[in-house]
Amino acid sequence: MSGPSNLWVNRLRADFRAVLAGVALLTLVPLFVTTPYSLGILIVSIYFALLALGWNLLAGFTGQFSLAPAAFAMLGGYATGLLNYHLGASLAVGIPAGVIGTALLGWLLGRVVLRLRGPYLALTTLSFAEIARVVVGNSHEFTRGDQGLNVPTLFQSRVGYYYLFLGTLIVTLLFLYSLLRSRTGRFFLAIRDDPTGAQSRGIDVVRYKTLAFTISCAICGLAGSLYGTFSQLVSPEMGSLLQTGLVIAMVVIGGIGTLTGPLVGALLVYLTSEWLRGINIQMIVFAATVIIFARFFRTGLWGLAMRAKPQASEPKGIVGSPT
Repeated sequence: MSGPSNLWVNRLRADFRAVLAGVALLTLVPLFVTTPYSLGILIVSIYFALLALGWNLLAGFTGQFSLAPAAFAMLGGYATGLLNYHLGASLAVGIPAGVIGTALLGWLLGRVVLRLRGPYLALTTLSFAEIARVVVGNSHEFTRGDQGLNVPTLFQSRVGYYYLFLGTLIVTLLFLYSLLRSRTGRFFLAIRDDPTGAQSRGIDVVRYKTLAFTISCAICGLAGSLYGTFSQLVSPEMGSLLQTGLVIAMVVIGGIGTLTGPLVGALLVYLTSEWLRGINIQMIVFAATVIIFARFFRTGLWGLAMRAKPQASEPKGIVGSPT
């Protein structure tokens, strides 16, 4: 067991070093990108990177396919906004409440749906996401419906927001890296690779699936809460299936089951979508790209990068993706 175990640890370490190098480069971006519009695009890209990391923990490392990451981001944003709108709660209260609320809701939903597998799980989470979006959109007196709900801002400076989102991304990556190196992370991988075998070895499969789902929802809720304060508005559109589709595309293109892939995919997909916005073909391009990657490059861009490394590095166990 020590051979495969060491191989996984080395791969994860290489993955983590790569994503930290990418984040280090991102810290320098405001030195060269100074326009509010461009910084705003980068901030939203990091928001999607957080959603992608949350979804990837569940799908890439635990093998559970959810169609609700955007819905939980929406709920996190609304939790923060509604507490301020109805009770006058500060953001210091509203943001943690958004995270805790989505984590609790994820735990409750996970207890119900995570005994299901494959398409049944996907359809159940899709149904939940659509129900949540419709309820929020139709509750005009409570949520202001499709008009959206105003949320107070934390900073007037977009540079401040950029580093807030980047700092949140760093903390999330550190947490996920520590989690995946732990005994719990190894249980996630065992469940992903062979849930029946994991259960036969004494792993409480439903418990650890639920834990992964809870953490994933909390990350999405945190991203949604911060995004609401940045845009100063939350709306049902945040929880649309289109938003979830973008998150999934980001992970598949960047590399599922890795830490680097979701960040690379989020930056690439969202920046490209802004570039293609004027000609309205971005969804066609992304759909075609996802099909190509799913068919021919299942390890994504990160996997391709690892395959391109010199063969001499293979004995160290850092080539390929953890999938």
